[in-house]
Amino acid sequence: MSAADHYEVLDPRFARLFNGTAHVEKLYTGCRWAEGPAWFGAGRYLVWSDNPNNRMMRFDETDGSVSVFRDPSNNSNGNTVDRQGRLVTCEHQARRISRTEHDGTIVTIADRWQDKRLNSPNDVVVKSDGSIWFTDPTYGIDTDYEGDKAESEIGASYVYRVDPATGAVDAVVTDMVKPNGLAFSLDERQLYVVDTGRTHGAEHPAHMRVFDVSEEGKVSGGRVFADCTVGLFDGFRLDDQGRIWTSAADGVHCYDPDGTLIGKIKVPEVVANCVFGGIKRNVLYICGTTSLYGVRLMVNGAKTY
Repeated sequence: MSAADHYEVLDPRFARLFNGTAHVEKLYTGCRWAEGPAWFGAGRYLVWSDNPNNRMMRFDETDGSVSVFRDPSNNSNGNTVDRQGRLVTCEHQARRISRTEHDGTIVTIADRWQDKRLNSPNDVVVKSDGSIWFTDPTYGIDTDYEGDKAESEIGASYVYRVDPATGAVDAVVTDMVKPNGLAFSLDERQLYVVDTGRTHGAEHPAHMRVFDVSEEGKVSGGRVFADCTVGLFDGFRLDDQGRIWTSAADGVHCYDPDGTLIGKIKVPEVVANCVFGGIKRNVLYICGTTSLYGVRLMVNGAKTY
């Protein structure tokens, strides 16, 4: 397979975003469901979740080595890095959002809403004001595969905001079936959220919506930004021009900010999530079911997460 075969140009705008000689490299394999990559620039390493195996993995960019970062991990899923360089994690089994402090201490950020246990937090992002936003579908309690099977105490799947000053947890999006990946626009005035409701019925969505966000954290709108053309969207990231690089069943799909699907990076496994890393943030690290992949692009990731 030549390097050029890794890319599919659907719009001329995509042709300048990749180098036709850059292969998609498999960096590690041996996961059951690779998810939630988070890049730590200071240490030049990547942390990601191997959800069903109840562990987190660590890739060292300096020498290509892979090691176990945390085992057990409470069936961790989505991860991100806050503005202080701390790891923020969605934990299915503990049904919480946790933060790993600089000294290694793990603290609970949110595990309840209105005195009811969360379902199984899935993905998380930290806004520049310090507020923490996360999705809470039921995948970790639907079966024992990704957590512990249980009934939902809330009875629905919402998007939540944790106030940075008080720690109060507010439901900010309540009209989605299974909210999943999420990320802010470059100016943080919009919030993109994936709905993977299709997993629970063919009549449910497989799309990404975009909401307006006020300075006070109020959310409104929610138009459909894009429908997934192959499988389901899951986790995604933005580059520094506002383009969206999102997971799908056949690889990573790239959307222009106007909502046009302009191209794809082909990956031989269903992709769950991705993140920009490397010294110049021009390496896209891709979690594809059993494996971690990496590809050097002609774009740079945004510093919005």
